[in-house]
Amino acid sequence: MIRTNVPQSVRTASALVGVAGLFVLAGCSGAADAETDKGAGTDASSSSSDSGSGTYADGTYTADGSYQTPETVESISVTLTLADGKVTDVEVTGDPQAPETEEYQSKFIDGIADEVVGVALDDLKVSRVSGSSLTSGGFNAAVESIKEQAAS
Repeated sequence: MIRTNVPQSVRTASALVGVAGLFVLAGCSGAADAETDKGAGTDASSSSSDSGSGTYADGTYTADGSYQTPETVESISVTLTLADGKVTDVEVTGDPQAPETEEYQSKFIDGIADEVVGVALDDLKVSRVSGSSLTSGGFNAAVESIKEQAAS
């Protein structure tokens, strides 16, 4: 067995660099962990829209929303059915341009109903559904348009 003597100053510096690295990594993970704390990882929190909170007419509304991926700009079509200001049904269709987008849109579409049905339209804002976080940007954009359509 070969033993080497490492100077005390090198050991101390290495320990400090390691501790600093832990703090940096801990700071980076806080936002992502907060998004996944609830069940499938969505955040149904209040949103602040330009139209403000209000009364919405019952009915079925459709709007498109787009979002940026690393490869391209993608879009989805969102149809919401409202009754008494709450979502009673949701349908999302996508037109993926990239193979990876097809996978994430499919996961989003499969999980969105569990997250939004029964939620008041003013409280509807998703951040991540079934591991898909970018698709939610297009969904939220479409919801803002639907709020404008349904405002009474």
